[in-house]
Amino acid sequence: MTAPEPTIARSWSGQTPRAKADAYEDYLRATGVPDLEATPGNLGVFLLRRDLGDRSEFVILSLWDHMESIHRFAGDDVQKAVYYPADREYLLRMDPLVTHYQVRPARLP
Repeated sequence: MTAPEPTIARSWSGQTPRAKADAYEDYLRATGVPDLEATPGNLGVFLLRRDLGDRSEFVILSLWDHMESIHRFAGDDVQKAVYYPADREYLLRMDPLVTHYQVRPARLP
């Protein structure tokens, strides 16, 4: 019997002007977050935000059962960020890549 593949965390980040942060947060909750949650194999989504003076930083951390499930959401190139039509109206720049991590237990039995 082989060990199960570890859970995978997919991390995307972006920054908006602070004046657009509340609207962008609403936009994320209406677009990307539900799409992530509806993808088979998604284990959860966290929307992180911190306000830094005149800008706000967002991180979407999604958890997945395996890379095949991430392909269902992101397409063939899972390293590429998934953007929605109005993202350009909010984001200060459009970073092309996301980061993936293996989720490891903090404590071993």
